[in-house]
Amino acid sequence: MRGRVGAIIVAAGQSQRMSGVDKVFAELGGEPLLARVLDTFQESSVIDEIVLVLGEENLERGRELVSSHQWPKVTAICPGGERRQDSVKNGLRRLGDCQWVVIHDGARPLVDPDLIERGLAEAGESGTAVAAVPVKDTIKRVSRDGFVCQTPERDTLWTVQTPQVFLFDLIFQAHEEITEDVSDDATMVERLGHRVRIYRGSYENIKVTTPEDLALAEVILRRKEGL
Repeated sequence: MRGRVGAIIVAAGQSQRMSGVDKVFAELGGEPLLARVLDTFQESSVIDEIVLVLGEENLERGRELVSSHQWPKVTAICPGGERRQDSVKNGLRRLGDCQWVVIHDGARPLVDPDLIERGLAEAGESGTAVAAVPVKDTIKRVSRDGFVCQTPERDTLWTVQTPQVFLFDLIFQAHEEITEDVSDDATMVERLGHRVRIYRGSYENIKVTTPEDLALAEVILRRKEGL
């Protein structure tokens, strides 16, 4: 038995590179970007419960959005923390009795149900699964004085995305024990000594952090919808 699956949508960032626009409420295809994320998770057959994590300044706006769209799987809207990992930890504490957790960035609006479902299926054996795509460019490690010190083999390098799927007990333990700054939840699980499985994500599953990203997301969305 798989057990209940909860989702945490993390949307508490500061949008510092969006020229004054709050990215998760920016319009994408006529809808707030965040609404597209929540629609996908609401419609996913494998998700039982959704916790939405927002910045304090957006809590009321988030409540209005959820109320107007009537997403029944959204069981809680909670404030984020100072760091992304603090926001996820707040979300974990609001989830009900779930065996699995799917963590997704609210700024990745082009996630689709297949990506969520494949992540959960891949996590079945190891307890973890993280969406990622192979890098397309050659990567250089560079010293602080600007000189190349290493060129890693490109076929071993992947760009990590979300969704990231974990056994609830494993990711909860990671957030309780790992206190240093990390860039994603998978890193915390790695630091517990647990192996993290990668599964193939999508190059279309972009994260919107700049106005240029939003414009690209609009182009991708139009293509996906055949417009």
